[in-house]
Amino acid sequence: MVLKVFFPLCCSSADSGILIGRWISEQNSAVILAVVHFPFIPVQVKQYLGEVQRVTKVSVSVLGSWSNSKQKKEESLSEFLEDLGTIFCHEPWIQISKEGDSKFWSCSTLQKHSKNPQEEEIILVYYDQRKVMLSHLHPPLDTAGQGAEDASKLSAIFDTVARSQVLFMTDRYDEGPIKLTHWQSDGVEASIIVELLKQASVPACMLLAFLLSLLSGICRSRVLKFWPLSFLWSKLSTCEQLGHRLQHLQVISSNKKAQNQNQLMRKANIFVSLLVDVALGILLMSWLYRKNRIGHLADTLIPVADHVAEELQDLLQWLMGAPAGLKMNRALDQVLGRFFLYHIHLWISYIHLLSPFIEMILWYVGLSACLGLTVALCILSDIIALLTFHIYCFYVYGARLYCLKIYGLSSLWRLFRGKKWNVLRQRVDSCSYDLDQLFIGTLLFTILLFLLPTTALYYLVFTLLRLLVVIVQGLIHLLVDLIDSLPLYSLILRLCRSYRLAAGVKFRVLEQQDGKPLRLLMQINPLSYGGVVQTYRLPTYSCYPRDSWASLCKKLFLGELIYPWKHKGDKQN
Repeated sequence: MVLKVFFPLCCSSADSGILIGRWISEQNSAVILAVVHFPFIPVQVKQYLGEVQRVTKVSVSVLGSWSNSKQKKEESLSEFLEDLGTIFCHEPWIQISKEGDSKFWSCSTLQKHSKNPQEEEIILVYYDQRKVMLSHLHPPLDTAGQGAEDASKLSAIFDTVARSQVLFMTDRYDEGPIKLTHWQSDGVEASIIVELLKQASVPACMLLAFLLSLLSGICRSRVLKFWPLSFLWSKLSTCEQLGHRLQHLQVISSNKKAQNQNQLMRKANIFVSLLVDVALGILLMSWLYRKNRIGHLADTLIPVADHVAEELQDLLQWLMGAPAGLKMNRALDQVLGRFFLYHIHLWISYIHLLSPFIEMILWYVGLSACLGLTVALCILSDIIALLTFHIYCFYVYGARLYCLKIYGLSSLWRLFRGKKWNVLRQRVDSCSYDLDQLFIGTLLFTILLFLLPTTALYYLVFTLLRLLVVIVQGLIHLLVDLIDSLPLYSLILRLCRSYRLAAGVKFRVLEQQDGKPLRLLMQINPLSYGGVVQTYRLPTYSCYPRDSWASLCKKLFLGELIYPWKHKGDKQN
């Protein structure tokens, strides 16, 4: 039978003493947790292990002896360590010894109370106690007792180390009768600054939670549910982003403790994402208000808007002629061209009317960057939507006219085939038409068919312009979603302490020699960076593009409208 001994690397240089740990009989394995040094009193060791077992619910006991013979005068110590097996009475009694600076270790077992002692093959597995403790490959602590019963899983080893946290609170500097060596022997890992921040975070979180509850109550008030405010709140991406960040602040300031590792990582990722977002926003704000960049931006905005309007006028003049040598319906072409030119003149007047206030508006808008870079980007997206509102109007007019003709032609085509659309049953049924209906249908079909190329050309041009604006807004929202959803804390943890995000373990052979125990090194396999992003990615409120390519092409062909925003029903939780 194979005996597996899991030995911590931090104890390899410890002084001679006894090994304490847990014996897992189902796996025939011994998990060494610490080394108790000489001198000690056996009764005090038993009392201490009884207290640890009562607190941790782990059957911790003395499993054997450890001998680190650095000098020749300590060779007689092995006999004394062997006699300790009669005091603590554990079967089998494990003896591990290290001879000076040699890399070879000897590991043997004693079975004094067994009538038929059998020679066992021993596998000595080294593990990093700190990484195993913090890797979270063990079951949750509230269900650890149930998970440890399944002896066929390696999680029982991780569960034993994780639940023995109280044992690791005693270091070599404690004035007690027992001196231990474990992963925190040189001092318990702690930080005064972290502890002070923990104490100060409680009232700060309570105050922040109160303010956020007051703000969320105002946002849910009936005043914001009336038509103008509710419409703006649902359509402006800035309002959506502010509501999304408000939910993040409520999660962070919640007094409810995280129940598992995923909830803890989610809170940490949200907190780091908020810090990075605000830091980038402050950098952007400092850049904007330095060297009067706001004034330069306001001075260039009006000429750019005039240049865009002039280009649109040239485009409409080109469409009113013979675009690409196409024969257009002159009457409809002139009506549509003049209609759109009138809207451009209205838009130029509107821009010049706002020109004295643009610098002041941009100055106040720049202050919103202190709320985060994502808020500033959403404001930029809304500004682009407002500045290109005339293009959106052109697109809507062209799409509605094109859609009307497409549906008219499809209905008249069914008339030629003796069919009609049954509105009640939502299907196409047979129908008989008289001669007058067929004659009028033929005239209407001919008129719509010959007017369709002119309408389709205007619709195509304005749809391309609309798609250009939607693509720009989509890129901005993709950057916002990247900042909102990227698990920065998890990625930093994967880069600095990869064992905290463990995906499994692997074993590396250190020594394999006849007459010596097989020595293995257990290493933690970290998650890949793609796995970290996929596992801990934060949800976002928007997603571009909101339609698949097939659905988008269908909408373009039928003349349906393409919206740059998401509707309330599309919001992700």
